[in-house]
Amino acid sequence: MKKILVTGSNGQLGNALREAASTVFHFEMLYADIDTFDLTDKRAVYAFFEKNKVDYVLNCAAYTAVDQAEEDETRCELVNRQAIKNIGEAAITFQVKVIHISTDYVFDGTNYRPYIETDPTCPVSVYGKTKLAGEKALLEICPDAVIIRTSWLYSEFGNNFVKTMIRLGKEKDSLNVIFDQVGTPTYAGDLASAMLSIVNSDTFIPGIYHFSNEGVCSWYDFSLKIHQLAGISCRVFPVETKDFPTKAVRPHYSVLNKTKIKNTYQLIIPHWEASLKEMISHLNK
Repeated sequence: MKKILVTGSNGQLGNALREAASTVFHFEMLYADIDTFDLTDKRAVYAFFEKNKVDYVLNCAAYTAVDQAEEDETRCELVNRQAIKNIGEAAITFQVKVIHISTDYVFDGTNYRPYIETDPTCPVSVYGKTKLAGEKALLEICPDAVIIRTSWLYSEFGNNFVKTMIRLGKEKDSLNVIFDQVGTPTYAGDLASAMLSIVNSDTFIPGIYHFSNEGVCSWYDFSLKIHQLAGISCRVFPVETKDFPTKAVRPHYSVLNKTKIKNTYQLIIPHWEASLKEMISHLNK
């Protein structure tokens, strides 16, 4: 039986992995977050790996406060690069396979077609820069790792755009939502299942992959569908990014091409509307 460590296990994706592993897959799972050991502490990482002798680490830990990162670059770099470097070094030492989660923010968002894995990276925020630095640090040390870039992650767990739109839709008569940022939502349950499918695969093919749900939308389109599925009558108005200034620059276009991961691991990825419907159904239960 494969022994799998999930880091960042208290976050959205970590919790989704708990659910997916308990209902679909049969692995020995270990779950760790900052209260278990600190990934930025190299000695603590080595000690945990040596003691527990895991076969895989699924790294879901990250500094994801995108705007806050602009004023907290040191901490963001520590979590998004140094911690990943520590994982990579421990993985090589103890012969552990790594699946690491990265982000669409490694791109600048100026593309005109879905990003493929070999497109030039050009992050425009501290968050994006540190996540890209983490990718590079991991691959330099541990070239046999799998890196999965994802976008617009949401789930039943923690704070995310879907839950915020549901809450605000119930509290307010109208909302303004950005329509000139385009991408694809990713349901954490689908990404978790994909990660475990890779672990369960007969082959482990390293490299960078892209994963989100199928389809394309703006944040405005996403909001309308959230309210429709949640039975909320709040009016939603489209506005431009310039009307909502933020500390960090967001990519205007971050649609990811999933052909590589679908072909390599024989994955069937649901459309974002179908997965959103499933998530809201879970919330209602």
